Amino acid sequence: MAEERPRTYDVLGNVLRFLTFPSEVDGKFCLVEAIVPEGMGAPPNHHAGETEAFYVLDGEVGFHVDGRDFVARAGDHIAIPDGAVHAFKGIARTSRLLILNAPGEMHDAFFTGVGRPMPEGSTEPLPPEGPPDVEALLAFAASKGMTVLNPEDA
Repeated sequence: MAEERPRTYDVLGNVLRFLTFPSEVDGKFCLVEAIVPEGMGAPPNHHAGETEAFYVLDGEVGFHVDGRDFVARAGDHIAIPDGAVHAFKGIARTSRLLILNAPGEMHDAFFTGVGRPMPEGSTEPLPPEGPPDVEALLAFAASKGMTVLNPEDA
């Protein structure tokens, strides 16, 4: 049964639409469709105890996984080893990804905690509210079990 809470969020300039919250599937996983504008994505991060995988639906996305850089295109699947440092960025144009997190509670809490709720059907990120509060973002991520890294440290 679908939860009665927002399902679409602007998270760091990406539009994330929750297809499945962990609470809807006995805490087994979280499934999100991400619309990633060119130049946007996720900074280098890692998290133990929560498996993550990406499937590129459309576009091209640059990935950094455990020190390796590569480009993924529509139809490519990227599995992130548990605890591996990883990051991604949309290249060339807006891209779409499916993101699977298991068990997913950490990502649910992080995405909905830092994200700004958006109306259903939204496909464009919200205008920025100003420069990001990096210290607050790092502290919030840490409180959920994630470590966000400086790109030079990845």
